[in-house]
Amino acid sequence: MAVTIAVTRERRAGETRVAASPDTVKKFKAMGLDVVIEAGAGVTASIPDADYKAAGAEIAKTAAAAIAKADILLKVRAPAADEIAVLKKGAIVIGLLNPYGDNALATALAGKGAVGYAMELVPRITRAQVMDVLSSQANLAGYRAVIEAATAYGRALPMMMTAAGTVAAAKIFVMGAGVAGLQAIATARRLGAVVTATDVRPAAKEQVESLGAKFVAVEDEEFKQAETSAGYAKEMSAEYRAKQAALVAEHIKKQDIVVTTALIPGRPAPLLVSAEHVASMKPGSVIVDLAVEQGGNCAASKLDQIFTTPNGVKVVGIANLPARLPADTSALYARNLFAFTGLLFDKEGKFVPGADDEILNAARLKDGGKAPAKAPAKAAAKPAPKAAAKPAPKASPAKPSTKTKPAAKAKPAPAKARAAPAKAAAPAKAAPKPKTAAKAAPKTKKKG
Repeated sequence: MAVTIAVTRERRAGETRVAASPDTVKKFKAMGLDVVIEAGAGVTASIPDADYKAAGAEIAKTAAAAIAKADILLKVRAPAADEIAVLKKGAIVIGLLNPYGDNALATALAGKGAVGYAMELVPRITRAQVMDVLSSQANLAGYRAVIEAATAYGRALPMMMTAAGTVAAAKIFVMGAGVAGLQAIATARRLGAVVTATDVRPAAKEQVESLGAKFVAVEDEEFKQAETSAGYAKEMSAEYRAKQAALVAEHIKKQDIVVTTALIPGRPAPLLVSAEHVASMKPGSVIVDLAVEQGGNCAASKLDQIFTTPNGVKVVGIANLPARLPADTSALYARNLFAFTGLLFDKEGKFVPGADDEILNAARLKDGGKAPAKAPAKAAAKPAPKAAAKPAPKASPAKPSTKTKPAAKAKPAPAKARAAPAKAAAPAKAAPKPKTAAKAAPKTKKKG
């Protein structure tokens, strides 16, 4: 009997996305799976039932009719109580299940004997990139943030020279240069604004500048050492934080638009724009807070509201910006889910619901469906050290070459590299390793 995948209409207010596209329905059908879609599930994402039907899906009149047959239920947001009630025992639910804050959902799934996979917990490893919903959705959220800012801003963004005079380009400051921040920078630049950005990670400077924006930070020695080997930001000293805060405070005063994008999974959003910062901005300025659902990066943000402060600054606190681009965000999200669902099948296409896979293990709600705030973080973190540990042996010979980079001229560097391992490793087996490294070094030099 074929495995059945169900997709239902999203019940959460304001959620316009859908968990499957006609394209992914075709792919599921090619795997020999049955797909049942609730009538009207894709309407808000501009996908009519006829498109799903043409792709091979069965259209069910109600959510209950679709879910009753389902081995796997695909959702954008967590299923509603009436959807959970009709899940069959052993069913699998995949979606954005809010594992850090919705333990009632996890308990309800466990009570039905269902297994939940939270896409927020998919580890950041190479093999899982195609399943990374946080990145695919943040990318379009960053774009939309600038569009919302341009709509709220009462002036043009690019510089315009006319016979009647010149219109100055808008100044946009993006705080946080992750996926959403980088897309916001790129979009603002395309619209002709003068863009600056900041981030706590030194590596972000090159990315920001590659997009044509100016990087704003106190670039002292502490800043240069502010990133761990795993690519995460280190805790900065109180002295550095004070210097950075003073720089940002002075910079914000001159900006027309500020876009904040800093989010930390499972924690309240960090405060980046204080009430004092807002009070220092010019009348007509705009702040768009992408982190408003987690408390906000701006002290003046209000969930799902656009309001004007006493000094004339518009603060945009629209939640769920990806839902404002439902056709594109649904298409990307559906591909993420298709890739993730594939992990539940072996190479022969056999359904293996209890498959032992590092990605599945990280995303699966733990303790019989219960997802305490700390547990998911540890589970998600487990694959990271493994991923880092594997390259480590390869990286160890590379360390000498890294050290020699500044002194790349010197050929003696490989010789030192030979000497160091020779002393450290008495066994004869260790001797060939440095030789291999030594051989690799000249090849690199030839390429250069």
